[in-house]
Amino acid sequence: MPADDIVEIHDLRFGYADRPLLKGINLTIPRGKVVGIMGASGSGKSTLMRLIGGQLVPTGGFVKVDGRVVHELGREELYQLRRKMGMQFQAGGLFTDLSVYENIAFQMREHTDLPESMIRDLVLLKLAAVGLRGASQLMPAELSGGMARRVGLARAIALDPMLIMYDEPFAGLDPISCSVVGNLIRRLNDALGATSIVVSYDAAESMRVIDYLYLISDGVIAASGPAAEMKISQDPFVRQFLDGAHDGPVPFHYPHDAYQADLGLTA
Repeated sequence: MPADDIVEIHDLRFGYADRPLLKGINLTIPRGKVVGIMGASGSGKSTLMRLIGGQLVPTGGFVKVDGRVVHELGREELYQLRRKMGMQFQAGGLFTDLSVYENIAFQMREHTDLPESMIRDLVLLKLAAVGLRGASQLMPAELSGGMARRVGLARAIALDPMLIMYDEPFAGLDPISCSVVGNLIRRLNDALGATSIVVSYDAAESMRVIDYLYLISDGVIAASGPAAEMKISQDPFVRQFLDGAHDGPVPFHYPHDAYQADLGLTA
């Protein structure tokens, strides 16, 4: 029997040069759920996703995916694990010189021995799931922002992954596209029996589709809980983030020295 948690992160630490970013993250991602990870810009959300996918190596602690410590895997083992993951990139990440159809078919050809006739059926099936079967021959430059995000979603589920990660899926989208993408995340997760991680700073849209929420601040988990409970939480940090208030525990200014010192002035 597989463990109840598909991702386990314990005391995870990571930084760039002399700037620590993650200072001891602890969280778990239950199988079959849609889990949100939110925080202000620069809080380390996207970095956390790269650590889950094995693109980065932690300076301390560990990430386990499907019971395996990611940074301890060899190259082939890591690639095999990644084939069980789907990723929707923040900037779309589509191959600009390939059509929508070819973007979806690419990994099927790379990682399977399926005949071309079956690949065609699967590509059209994935595009139909995101409402874009009629756009299969368009090029990425011909897509709107919302359409490109949906193609990225179709590509993320192309191989029916056990874990799907979304990096800022609502960024730059109009309200209608946000709603469409949010509904797709929820519906596809449930239909595929997958597990989804939604990394976002868009609290309103994310809270519509997630089951559980983690909030990151100052390199640690500042608050967490089921989405329904977090919506009514009176914790000052939770309220500031979900309500978008400018006053609260999260400062507006990046840490800095005294203004007079930066100007070369003495007291």
